[in-house]
Amino acid sequence: MERIPVAGPWITEKEVSYVADAVRNAWYENNSIYHNRFEAAFAAYVGRKYAMALPSCTSALHLSLASLDLKPDDEIIVPEITWIASSAPISYVNAKTVFADIDSKTWCLSVQSLIGSITPKTRAVILVDLYGNMPDMDGILETASRHGIAVIEDAAQSLGAEYKKKKAGSFGLASTFSFHGTKTLTTGEGGMLLTDDETMFNRCQFLRDHGRKAGGKMFWNTEIGYKYRMSNMQAALGLAQLERIEELIERKREIFSWYYKELANIEGLMLNYEPYDVKNTYWMVTIIPEPRFRLTKEDIIKAMSERGIDCRPFFYPLSSLPAYSGCTAAEQARGKNTIAYQISQYGVNLPSSFHMTREKVTFVCDKLKEILSDP
Repeated sequence: MERIPVAGPWITEKEVSYVADAVRNAWYENNSIYHNRFEAAFAAYVGRKYAMALPSCTSALHLSLASLDLKPDDEIIVPEITWIASSAPISYVNAKTVFADIDSKTWCLSVQSLIGSITPKTRAVILVDLYGNMPDMDGILETASRHGIAVIEDAAQSLGAEYKKKKAGSFGLASTFSFHGTKTLTTGEGGMLLTDDETMFNRCQFLRDHGRKAGGKMFWNTEIGYKYRMSNMQAALGLAQLERIEELIERKREIFSWYYKELANIEGLMLNYEPYDVKNTYWMVTIIPEPRFRLTKEDIIKAMSERGIDCRPFFYPLSSLPAYSGCTAAEQARGKNTIAYQISQYGVNLPSSFHMTREKVTFVCDKLKEILSDP
């Protein structure tokens, strides 16, 4: 069998035609036509008032934090298990990063750890909808409200997921998405910032365009801002993908169902969990083997690669990364966030590309079973 990649998009002639039209026609007075359509459609899909297409989810998180007027001593809480793009913008705005533990089943931010991480200096929490799943939103929002801290939802990996029938990205002061080439909806690279707060939206619009007021004097910058704008071609691709979103989500859930049928009965092997009040969109199908298999994630990934199958490691705890060496909060987190550190040693993302077939999933699972059963 041909080598199996871990992730990849599903592009049809619809996407090609939209991008071609943008290349031909989205200039001059039409220079924002696809931006406007994509943003409006995306806001309507998620259930937000305002949406802003950006070059990445990282830039969306950066703008969200920049709009909060943070001070150097202010603290932002982030879960241990996520890509560093969720936490790096905290450093961009010179705030302090506080690392919280995750829930053992959802692998998302633990409410109990959130509560234990709040101090008088806490200004915001960035929650992460991990691998298509969602955390205990009620618990997080109630805790944040009680302590007067802002909630920013990093929904980069969970477009289409739902918590009590509400879409991922509809929670908190602001929410952000990624459209990287590996994501459920792709623009190649790209992101989206959403909010219901008009003041915040206007501030982010101002900051993302080099500190210029919309409709103001040309080339008259009143603050140092940023250059965060998506291209029309990317917006056209995103719009076409969004018009196919239910098809994309259905395929992701189907791929997971194939894996579940193959692997669910293996004792000591945990797969992605779907709480009763959550719709998980399974961006990445993930396994957590128990320690008794005596295989780390690196062992499994190496063995699968030798069999022509690409996998990804479950995220390393942020506080374990060299990027945070010398950080006092990271040193404290290493001995405190035990669930994240335990699970991360063993977790592996299996191939979850849109081009997975039932046959390919069976092949992947057969090879995985070989590896797990090897004494």
